[in-house]
Amino acid sequence: MNIINMPIPAKRALKKLGYDLRDARKRRRIPMWLAAQRAAISRTTLNKIEKGDEGVSLGAYAKILFVLGMIQRLAELADPKLDELGLGLEAENLPKRIRLPKKEKRGN
Repeated sequence: MNIINMPIPAKRALKKLGYDLRDARKRRRIPMWLAAQRAAISRTTLNKIEKGDEGVSLGAYAKILFVLGMIQRLAELADPKLDELGLGLEAENLPKRIRLPKKEKRGN
C-alpha cells in the first residue's frame, strides 16, 4: 500500500486515535512496556500506534484495543445500523409506491 497518498482526514483520524489510545492506556495506569507485552507487540509498534502512524497494521490496533478493554468499539466501527450516509442513500432508493400485481388486487 502506498501510504504517501493517505488522505489528510484519514491521517488526522489516525493521529486522534493514537492520542486517544495513549490517554486510555494512561488512565488505566498501564505502562507502555506492559501494554505492549499484553498485546504481543513491540514497544516500538505501540509507540507508532500512539503517534497515529499509518503504516501500523489494523491487527496491531485491534490487539491494543483488546488490552484496553475497548475492542467492541472496533467491532462497531462500520456497523451498517450506524451508517447514517448509507441508510440515507438506501432510503432515497426506496420505491415511492408499492403496487400489488394485477392478479392480487382486491376484488379479482
